[in-house]
Amino acid sequence: MERISLPWRISDVLFRSHPTRFTLPMQQGIHRLLALVAVFTVAFGAVYVIRNGTAGISRLWDHRDGSGSYHQPEKATMSDRAPLELGEVELLARLDAEQTKLMKAVVPSVVSIDTAGVRSERLIDGWGQTRGIRRVPTQGQGSGVIVSEEGHILTNQHVISGQPQIRIRTYDGKEYGASIVGQDPQLDVAVLKLDAPAGEKFRPLKFGDSSQVLLGQKVFAIGNPFGFGESVTGGMISAVERSISDTQRDLFQTDAAINPGNSGGPLVNVQGEIIGINSAIYSPDRANPGFQGVGFSIPSNDVRDALLAILERGRPIRGYLGLRMVDTPSGVQVLALSPGGPAETAGIKAGDLVENYDGDKIHSIEQLITSVQRTRIGRKVSLIVNREGQQMKLEATITESQPEPEAPVADQSRTREPEEVLEAVGVRVRDFSETERRLGSSGVVVTGVSSTGLAANRLQAGDCIISVNHNDVRNRYEFYRNLAASAGVQPTTISYVREGKAARADLPAVPRKEE
Repeated sequence: MERISLPWRISDVLFRSHPTRFTLPMQQGIHRLLALVAVFTVAFGAVYVIRNGTAGISRLWDHRDGSGSYHQPEKATMSDRAPLELGEVELLARLDAEQTKLMKAVVPSVVSIDTAGVRSERLIDGWGQTRGIRRVPTQGQGSGVIVSEEGHILTNQHVISGQPQIRIRTYDGKEYGASIVGQDPQLDVAVLKLDAPAGEKFRPLKFGDSSQVLLGQKVFAIGNPFGFGESVTGGMISAVERSISDTQRDLFQTDAAINPGNSGGPLVNVQGEIIGINSAIYSPDRANPGFQGVGFSIPSNDVRDALLAILERGRPIRGYLGLRMVDTPSGVQVLALSPGGPAETAGIKAGDLVENYDGDKIHSIEQLITSVQRTRIGRKVSLIVNREGQQMKLEATITESQPEPEAPVADQSRTREPEEVLEAVGVRVRDFSETERRLGSSGVVVTGVSSTGLAANRLQAGDCIISVNHNDVRNRYEFYRNLAASAGVQPTTISYVREGKAARADLPAVPRKEE
C-alpha cells in the first residue's frame, strides 16, 4: 500500500483552526502563579509587621554605607540661640573684648630668642686624669621684649650667657641677628640690639612704675614657652618683694603661668605697660619642670635703670655707700667703713646702728644694700643712725659702686701641670642637665671627692659649686680651668650650695713636690 505524504501537520491544522483551545489554559496558569505570589507577599508582610512593628518598615529603607553595614539617619535639632544674650553678660563681654584688644597691642612687641654655641668639655677617665677636650654644641630658647624704636631688646642674662649665636624672631615671622649691648648678671638682665637695616623702626612697649604695683593686681605674662612662639597667660600679683637668692631680691611673684622659654618676656599690666621681666619659676620636680603656680619677675624700675645705664655706659651702674655691716637683733650695725667713702664722709662710724635710709625704716642688710644700689648716682640721701643710744641724722652723697679689685696675678714661674693640681685637690664634677638649667640651676655638681685630696672633708657629692675665687663657673671646663690655675699657686675659695644653704670651702695651695 502506498504511503501518502502531506505537506502540513495535523497539529498545525488544529492550532490554526482552534487557537484558543491552547492559549487559554496557559493564561490561566500564569494568573494562578501571580495570585500565589501576591498572597505570599501579603502574608509575609503581615507577619513582618506583627513581629517588628512600624520600625521594621523603616528599616526596609535603610541606607548602606561604604563599609557594607546599614545606617539609619538620625534626627538632630540644633540650637540656634546662645544661652544668654550679650546684654545679659555685658561686663564679661566688655572684659573679653578689652583683653583681646590689649593682647593685640602688646604681643607684637614680644620676640622669641634662639641661641646656639659650643662649649669645651674635658674628658676624664676613671682615675680623674684628663684624656682630651671635646667641643659640645649648646642650644637655648627664651623670650624678649622690644623697648626702643631702634630695636633694643630686653631679656634675661641667663638666656644669652655664653651663647655667641643669637637669632631673634619677631611676631610677624621675620628673623634677625642680634648683638649684645650690655649685661647685668647680678640683676639677670641683658640688652640686645637687632641687626636690622638702617631706618627700620620697631614697636616698643612702655615701662610702667613697678613701685605702684599692688598685691592682687591683674597681670599678663607673654613669652615663648617650650619654643611654641608668643603665648599669653593671665593671673595676678601673688606677692611683692620676694627673694630667691642673695642677688635677686624684691621680685614680683605671680600665678600667671610661666614655663621654660618664658624667661626674658614681659609681665604687663592692664594698660600693656612693662611692670616686670619674667625671670624664674618654682618647680619641686626637677626631672619634669613645669609651672606650679609660682613665677617670679624682676620689677620694671630696676630693669629700666639697668637698661639706661647699659645704653649710656655699656654696663650697669649701682649706688655705693661704703659700709661693711652685720645683722643684729637691734638692726643693721656698721662694722667698718671704706676710707674716703660716702658713709665715712657723712660722719658714720663703726658701731653705729643704721635705722633709716632715705625715709625708709631699715630691717636687714639686704634691704639697705638694695636701697643704696637703686639710688641715683650723685643724689644726697638722709640717714638716721643710733650711736650709743642717741639718734643722729646724717646726709650722704651716693657714688658709683666700683668693681671689686682683682686678686694679684700669681707668679707664673710656680705654676704646675693642671692634671697634677686637679689630682691633688681630688674633686670631680658634672654639668647641670638642660632640664636643671631651665629650673634656674647654675654652676656644676660634685660627683665625688677623693679621700686623700685637699677637698676631702670640705666638699661632698651633691654640692652645687657656683664659683672659684668669686669667679662664677658655668660648666665643668670653667671649673677645672679656674681651679687648676688657682690651687697650684695660692689658697683657693670655692663657694657652693648644700641642701639650700650657701657655704664656702677654703683650700690651701697644692704643696709642691720636693725635687
